[in-house]
Amino acid sequence: MRLSDLEQYDKITIQCHDNPDADTLASGYGLFCYFKSRAKEVSLVYCGRNRIQKSNLCLMVEKLKLPVEYIDIGGDGWMEVEGLLITVDCQYGSGNVTGLRAGNVAIIDHHQLDREAIPMCVINPNLGSCATLVWKLLLEEGFDIDSDAYLGTALYYGLYTDTNQFSELYNPLDMDMRESVNADKGLITLFRNSNISLKELEIAGIALIRYSYNDDYEFAVIKAQPCDPNILGLISDFLLQVDAIKTCAVFNEVNDGFKFSVRSCIREVNASELAEFLAEGIGSGGGHYEKAGGFISRKLYEEKYPTLHSEGYFNNRMTEYFDSYELIYADEYEADTGAMQRYVKRRIPMGYVKLDELLPVETPVTIRTMKGDIDMRIEEDLYVIIDMKGEINAVCGRKFRQRYQPLGGGYGVEDYLETPDYIPVIKDRRNGRDMLLTDYARACVPEEDEKIYAKPLERGVKVFSSDDRNNYMHGRAGDYLAIRCDDRHDIYVVAKELFSKAYQCE
Repeated sequence: MRLSDLEQYDKITIQCHDNPDADTLASGYGLFCYFKSRAKEVSLVYCGRNRIQKSNLCLMVEKLKLPVEYIDIGGDGWMEVEGLLITVDCQYGSGNVTGLRAGNVAIIDHHQLDREAIPMCVINPNLGSCATLVWKLLLEEGFDIDSDAYLGTALYYGLYTDTNQFSELYNPLDMDMRESVNADKGLITLFRNSNISLKELEIAGIALIRYSYNDDYEFAVIKAQPCDPNILGLISDFLLQVDAIKTCAVFNEVNDGFKFSVRSCIREVNASELAEFLAEGIGSGGGHYEKAGGFISRKLYEEKYPTLHSEGYFNNRMTEYFDSYELIYADEYEADTGAMQRYVKRRIPMGYVKLDELLPVETPVTIRTMKGDIDMRIEEDLYVIIDMKGEINAVCGRKFRQRYQPLGGGYGVEDYLETPDYIPVIKDRRNGRDMLLTDYARACVPEEDEKIYAKPLERGVKVFSSDDRNNYMHGRAGDYLAIRCDDRHDIYVVAKELFSKAYQCE
């Protein structure tokens, strides 16, 4: 669904969820601006038992002149609206959006789908904020974000708050939005410094004395009282100052589920990955290596764990995470290759870019992919390989010439990529210029003699390669552990869905 598909309706009501936060207000305002520009009769509203009271949200509404109205339905009443009803940052029929009904309904949301989908909906649970989803929809229609003086600031603040001050930012589209919108940083500072009430300060203090601790894996779990999601991050950051705590999860209940924050201070635990694990199948999670967070749908949680209380779930799931993998340090690992099968890498065409032909040597750049940002400086004779999923691997010229053979033809995205979630972008940090790597790529194939030992994993592994001792490759049961035949310490993981496409038995 595109926003232009909804222009058939002349009267449009945009409904934020009850007890609005900055993300639902920003997202609703983005839609309001779009439909207003299309000469529609549009209103931005919210219902529920409580009016907006938090100081940062009151300032947001006042300073950004948000035209949001409160509709007091009263008790469990409801009201019919004409034309089209759009629920934003929430799903029509869920427990956190009440009061309004309509014959025509659309949903724009970034939470996990927890009820039957309706025809007119856009739901992307991989995004950190609904504001990013609205930004993307606006761009698809060619809408000028800067046509409204306050819209960029609203969208930026929606993302800022829903990702715990960007510490739980992990999707490249979220990062692109953060960097592209024109936000008033003075107003953002004002909103940020009005974010914690005395009551929330008390909530943080009480939570810190009610922790549970796992001595075997050195993690802590805390359930906090209902509060702004940023308070969870504050508690998590404080917990990690304790010498005995290496990772932690702090959560609280919201109307439609659980919000949680995750922290890690050890290289063996990627907080973003841990957040994904905690929400697997019942929500969404992600962030950075050290800081992450997520959301769990109450409906999906109760369907899957009908008798398990939330503290038990988080403690059990944290333990399951640590029990689920083996650590492999490639420099020290002595593999039993006798129990492994030999394979040859298939000659599947891929893309490559010689970076010093794209930008001058020493240029500071960021290469953005679906799996995160890679900061580097352009080096002489450095190549980037683009695989079939749109992920990248940087290799020096010597290894490129040893392992890959350039092809004469050009590189076409539709021929070489299998529906990637995100096309990799290289960002020149000197001037902010963005370039799609695929626009500059040429085609290559692996050399015929690349051979490996490999075996399917029976449990998870984390592999620290000899080239990068601070980050790991994570493999799950069913993925393949691979070791180059000519270098027993060149160890890596290949996803099960890619292995048969990339390798064949020798």
